[in-house]
Amino acid sequence: MAARKILRKRVTNDVFILNSDNQPKTSVQSSEQPCFGSGEYFMAQETFKLFVCSWNVGGISPPDDLNLKELINAQNGTADIYVFGFQEIVPLHAGNILVPENSNVSMKWNPLIKAALNERQITEDEQRNYSVKTDNTINSTDAEFECIISKQMVGIYITVWVRQDLLDHISHLDVSCVGCGILGRLGNKGSVSIRFCLHATSFCFVCTHLASGSKEGDHRQRNTDVAHILARTIFPAKPQQHLPRKILDHERVIWLGDLNYRIHLPEATTRSLVKNKEWSILLEYDQLKAELNRGHVFEGWHEKEIEFAPTYKYDQKSDDYYGSKHKIKAAKTRAPACTVGVIGLFGLARD
Repeated sequence: MAARKILRKRVTNDVFILNSDNQPKTSVQSSEQPCFGSGEYFMAQETFKLFVCSWNVGGISPPDDLNLKELINAQNGTADIYVFGFQEIVPLHAGNILVPENSNVSMKWNPLIKAALNERQITEDEQRNYSVKTDNTINSTDAEFECIISKQMVGIYITVWVRQDLLDHISHLDVSCVGCGILGRLGNKGSVSIRFCLHATSFCFVCTHLASGSKEGDHRQRNTDVAHILARTIFPAKPQQHLPRKILDHERVIWLGDLNYRIHLPEATTRSLVKNKEWSILLEYDQLKAELNRGHVFEGWHEKEIEFAPTYKYDQKSDDYYGSKHKIKAAKTRAPACTVGVIGLFGLARD
């Protein structure tokens, strides 16, 4: 019961999912040749569905019986590739900041993700293709989805899962981490980027946790973090392979995470607009949208229209915004904001 309550609150309040009723699709170049390889060969197009979500878990470890099927089934239909990005997967105290990776993290989250992906309610079309248990779920032993890569840097964690029949068509998996936190280098803030090729198309997923703060001008540090991540993320070179090494060199780029951009309004005004569900007015004062429109950050990128309540910041295990039900010191107040986001850059790789 407690696990279901945690999941219900988290899914509705702290998770931003790229997909909605119209699940986005991406077309890739299909070929047995590696992406960015040389030679002449026929290129056919195939279309795949992506599921990308970002979740700041607030340093809370998941209970063993946490059921993520509600999160996986939040969208209609099944995706081909699932990308899960987490922030604050461990508490951001000094001891954890100095330890960039802890295998206990993946040992807690990946089994829960695997269970949710491989034992979920199936559609009528899928019933004809999979062995079914009496409760109308896919048998987990079929392992329809497999994890191809996971990586942690302090509190940032990203894990990628794909349909098993795509495994033979994925190549050139690489990771690049950039710390932007304390001293501009430590991993309490920054990014973990994963690159791979599906058939002949290159993908890059950038999971980030940008600088926090709601004071005037704090958004500029977030812009700076983005610039540093773009500049300092470099994937390893490989002999005889003309592979993209920078984020913007890839053909399909998805940036996800706790971007920490706030709503530039007085807290009382923000809370009133949230209460009345005036999303369009709130978005007029959204820092990220304003910075996008001014060309100060993410120039040329695209974000899905926001049609839900701000995801920041709630009391734990509650639908109440932090500070709405009890008095707190002014210095500790947190105005609601859409801090978690997923944006994408699609198209041909840049020269």
